[in-house]
Amino acid sequence: MNILRLIFTTALLLATAMGASAQLRDVTTVNPLSPNRQGYNMVVYEYESVDVRPQFPGGERGMINFINETREYPYHAYHKHIQGRVLCSFIVGTDGKLFNIQVIRSSGDDTLDREALRVISKMPRWSVGRIDNTKVNVRCVLPIAFRL
Repeated sequence: MNILRLIFTTALLLATAMGASAQLRDVTTVNPLSPNRQGYNMVVYEYESVDVRPQFPGGERGMINFINETREYPYHAYHKHIQGRVLCSFIVGTDGKLFNIQVIRSSGDDTLDREALRVISKMPRWSVGRIDNTKVNVRCVLPIAFRL
């Protein structure tokens, strides 16, 4: 009985340790203000693994309204009837600013990808993500759709 308890406890501890490490991600980012644009590593948490998730001011409805008001369909893509969805990722910093904005999955058209990055870069500060009431950097993923 004691051996089963020991095996169960060990398995539980290993599973907990694996789960805890899965919520963190090492990200290399570039400081745009540095003269040689050298990168540095930082630890960020995934959106699903924090106690309090970062949020756009006005919530999800506010974010959808912001995207719809800010997004401009690129002329080239519009006239060639190009549609698609751009999957972007970004980090919400401990001050609520967005940085390290990048395309994870392209729509297949550079103009749509650039417009999605522009829209996200125009977003105002978000509320900050927290773990145990401590502000943390959180990586978020957001799709931006382009439909005619």
